[in-house]
Amino acid sequence: MAPNPTGKLVASDTGHDLVLTRLLSASLAEAWAEITDPERTAKWFGAWEGEAEVGATIRVQLGFEEGSEWAEMRILECERPRRVRLLSVGEDGGWDVALELEPEDVTTELRFIMCGVELEQLGEIGPGWEYYLDQLVASKTGAALPDFNDYYPAQREYYADLASEAGQCARE
Repeated sequence: MAPNPTGKLVASDTGHDLVLTRLLSASLAEAWAEITDPERTAKWFGAWEGEAEVGATIRVQLGFEEGSEWAEMRILECERPRRVRLLSVGEDGGWDVALELEPEDVTTELRFIMCGVELEQLGEIGPGWEYYLDQLVASKTGAALPDFNDYYPAQREYYADLASEAGQCARE
């Protein structure tokens, strides 16, 4: 059974941002480690290597996509322990993503933002980010990791509809 998609589109200076949130059973410090420590990110997203400083380029390898090559990402912003922003560097253009953390009692809310998302690609991109963020939650709780086949193509229509609605609003 496909998980319910949760992403929202928010108008921004760069067009539209895709925003997804997850509640992590972790302190702010633990949540920060989950999204920045290479050993921990390898459990839900992929391994990375390099110098973790603003302006530096790191190498990332997606851990859950067969035959994934190492890719470069530049660290645009880092406000420890609340926000990190990265730009993928590649031939298909760049993906500009930010991860923001907000502590709430004994949990921390993670807000994932893909800045300036291409509306035509949202039906393909949205389910992937849902999957990876659910991988994060599962890896943190020890639950079984989700299966990408439960996300795509099942969530494609939801995201295509979001893109269509956003495109219509922009033309009005």
